[in-house]
Amino acid sequence: MNARYNMDKTSKPKEKSVIDAKYDAQKLAFAPVSFQVTKSLRDLGILEFINKNRRKGVTAEEVAEALDISMYGIDLLLELGETIELVSLNEDKYTLTKTGFIVLTDKMTTANIDFVQDVCYKGLFELTETIKQGKPVGLNVFGDYKTIYEGLSKLPAHVQKSWFTFDHYYSDTAFPDALPIIFKRQPKRLFDIGGNTGKWAIQCSSFNPDVEVTILDLPGQLNKAKLNIKEKGLTDRVKFHEIDLLSASPVFPDYAPDAIWMSQFLDCFSKEEIIKILQTAKSSMTENTDLYILETYWDRQRFEASKFTLQATSVYFAALANGNSKMYKAQELYDCISAAGLKVVEDIDDIGISHTLLRCTL
Repeated sequence: MNARYNMDKTSKPKEKSVIDAKYDAQKLAFAPVSFQVTKSLRDLGILEFINKNRRKGVTAEEVAEALDISMYGIDLLLELGETIELVSLNEDKYTLTKTGFIVLTDKMTTANIDFVQDVCYKGLFELTETIKQGKPVGLNVFGDYKTIYEGLSKLPAHVQKSWFTFDHYYSDTAFPDALPIIFKRQPKRLFDIGGNTGKWAIQCSSFNPDVEVTILDLPGQLNKAKLNIKEKGLTDRVKFHEIDLLSASPVFPDYAPDAIWMSQFLDCFSKEEIIKILQTAKSSMTENTDLYILETYWDRQRFEASKFTLQATSVYFAALANGNSKMYKAQELYDCISAAGLKVVEDIDDIGISHTLLRCTL
C-alpha cells in the first residue's frame, strides 16, 4: 500500500509568546556553537561516560577526572549541554536526556553530524554567495572543482568517509526493500546509473545470479567501484561504462537494458539537467525496459525529522555539491519524468526509512 505523508498539509507556525520566539531566535543565532558543543561532548567521550553511569549520575568533577579533561572544559561543555537538553542536572549529578542518548547511539544522527562537520561546515559559510552566483562557492574549501562529484575521489580521506557513510546510510536501508521489487520482473541486463562505489551492483549480483550489471559513472567513482567489484570476485558479472551525463552528447552502451536504476541520483541535478538525463536514458530504452528511480521526497515523509533532514540536505547541494539541485517534492520529479517523455506506472512509498520507488516506462 502506498502511503502519502505531508502531501496536503498547510504549514502553520505554532503560537508562541514573544519571549519564546526571542529564545528560539537565539538558538538559531548560536546554532553553530550548539553543534560544536554537541560534537565535542560526543567525541571527547563525555556523553558515553555519563551514559555508563546513568543509574547514579555523575558530577562534573568525576567526568573531568575520568576523562583527564580540565574542569574548565567540562563545565563549559556541560553547562551549555544542559541548556540544549543533551544532559540534565539534578543537584550536582548529570545524566543523559533522551536527546543526548540519541546523539550518542543513533546511526542516522551520527552520520548526519559527521557529514555536516567534515563535508559541509566550512563550505556553508559561503551559502549567501552561492545563492547570489548560482554555483557551489563553498566547494572552494576542497579545491577548484565544478561539482563535488568531480573531486569526490580526491577529497581528504575523512571527508570521503563521512560523505559515503551519509550516502550509504540512507541507501543501505532501502536496497533490501527494493531488490525484490526490481527482480520480480526478472531483468537480465541492468544499467546502474551513478553506481558510486558499486554497492547496488554487488547486491544485485548476490540477489540474482543471472543478472548482468553495467555501472555508468564518472571515472573517479568507477575506479572505486572497480576495486570493490574485484574484491567481491564479480568482474565477470559487472561491467563499467565511463560517462559524464552533463556533457554535450553523453552516450550509453550500445545495447538495450531490461532495467535502468537511478538511486539517490537525480537529486544531484537541476530540473533541466534531470530532464536531459532522463531523455538520454530514454534513448537506450525499448518498450520492455523499466526505469527505476529511488529518491527521498521531503513531502512524502512520515516524520518531521526526516523532512527536516532532507530540506537541510538541499542546502548542502547548493553550497557544496553543484549549486543548482535539491531534495525535491514528488510532483517536481513527476513533472520532469513527463517532460522527458516517460510515464510513471508504479509508485511505492516506505522503501527503507524514507524512500519512494518509481517505475517508469516509455
